Amino acid sequence: MSPNVPKLPSEAESPSQERDSWQVAPNLFSSFKYAWSGITYAFQTQRNFRIHSGIGLIALTLSILLRVSPVEAAIVALTVAAVMVMEILNTALESLVDLTVGQTYHQLAKVVKDCAAGAVLLAAVAAILVAALIFGPPLWGLLRPYLASLV
Repeated sequence: MSPNVPKLPSEAESPSQERDSWQVAPNLFSSFKYAWSGITYAFQTQRNFRIHSGIGLIALTLSILLRVSPVEAAIVALTVAAVMVMEILNTALESLVDLTVGQTYHQLAKVVKDCAAGAVLLAAVAAILVAALIFGPPLWGLLRPYLASLV
């Protein structure tokens, strides 16, 4: 394994755990545990996921501080979740491509990785537009008196 590739959770597991990882989760609790492992892996290994998480937290905090409507707050929350979901899917696809092609270059592997990254970018741009439309008016209302006093 290359030094740039983060150690996967399964590499620290015992052989019996590796065998079990290919089976369907035996119960709902196990399913949630596996899902949480994926989120934890993304947070620990993916810089962009951490960045999106921080920006998402700021956006949700702004929703509270600016007292946007419940519907607007829900739109912000769904938009934040969409960007984070896209980032996790991007990580999963990149890992799958790396597993398939290894350390070799393949044009189709590049296409998959570029498209997945493009999907994250589109979701992030949409999130910025949503934030501007929802947070813009209340922020403008707060800043207008200060800007007027400067002129």
